[in-house]
Amino acid sequence: MTSSDWNKILKQLRGKSEKMKKFLKHNKPKERTTGIAKQKCQRCGRFAAHLNQYDIHLCRHCFREIAEEMGFKKYS
Repeated sequence: MTSSDWNKILKQLRGKSEKMKKFLKHNKPKERTTGIAKQKCQRCGRFAAHLNQYDIHLCRHCFREIAEEMGFKKYS
């Protein structure tokens, strides 16, 4: 179940408090502590190819697009 599906279902259950409590107990997305899903790109939300160096938190694709604006130089 994706997070958007989870939010849609939660909207539908607003008037039904008991069913909402049970749904939250069993289906609420877990907070990730390890693994690839813990870190994602702040710009596009991608999980793969994530750069942690210098606390950038961008995927390599987004980094290539905005690296010069951030002050990095490209050497050929």
